[in-house]
Amino acid sequence: MATRELKIFCGNSNLELAQEISDYLGITIGEANVKRFQDGEISIGIEESVRGADVFVIQPTCAPTNENIMELLILVDALRRASAYRITAVVPYYGYARQERKARAREPITAKLIANIITTSGANRLVAMDLHAPAIQGFFDIPVDHLPGVPILAQYFMEKNLKDICVVSPDIGGVGRARNFAERINASLAIVDKRRPEPNVSEIMNVIGELKGKTVILIDDIIDTAGTITHAASALLERGAKEVYACCTHPVLSGPAVERLEKSVIKEVVVTNTIPLPAEKKIDKIKVLSVAPLLGEAIVRIHEDLSVSKLFS
Repeated sequence: MATRELKIFCGNSNLELAQEISDYLGITIGEANVKRFQDGEISIGIEESVRGADVFVIQPTCAPTNENIMELLILVDALRRASAYRITAVVPYYGYARQERKARAREPITAKLIANIITTSGANRLVAMDLHAPAIQGFFDIPVDHLPGVPILAQYFMEKNLKDICVVSPDIGGVGRARNFAERINASLAIVDKRRPEPNVSEIMNVIGELKGKTVILIDDIIDTAGTITHAASALLERGAKEVYACCTHPVLSGPAVERLEKSVIKEVVVTNTIPLPAEKKIDKIKVLSVAPLLGEAIVRIHEDLSVSKLFS
């Protein structure tokens, strides 16, 4: 496979990240004309030969989610019809990942539907970061490389040299991620017990773990409306924490999120660039780390048929 030409293409969802990855790899982004017709339909033209090439399409499916998903699908289909040897969809943020199960009768499992249509479009492989539910890997009938964001976030906090740290998961479902993070920075672990009476609304019920006098780092995969993370931060200070930091892989930051973070007791919010942040969301409290080196190295290893998991061992 390494003898085949490596090519990178991207849609419009995160051009800055795609450029960082191509710079890391030392190659230029492939020529693709991605535009809209007057009626809003997507038009894509591949402007260079990809016959026999090992092609990677970089396209997180963040907001506008449906537009970005369609760009990804049409790009993959165009590359397949242009005789690319292998097509890997690099989807740092996987939209609809939070609709991965039936919580009530007659609900869809949309994360599975998206997996089906990505595969049907012609993708031979998927690369994603911090899927909201790791079981989503099993929704695909093609290989999936699932990259964790924890090592990037942990390295940043290790370099800050904070003392007496407690890592806190804002819910029971994120305990595995928080434990991994805590082990990497040699910190203790605590858990926030919450309930969610309706989507995007959370209530803090209890905190499990010792917090008094500690520097707390809240970690989650996604910060969406920031209700959970800001409520948790306040509850942790009330229970004796000295100061609170927060971090996540995917800064969705929809609705009132930025305003809530700005007004919150959180000292710093550390995120990655799996999702691009527009200028109005780049407040002083938010620190953005790049995932380009990680994704670039994963692409090299996939291209050369090497182990991707060894990146994290």
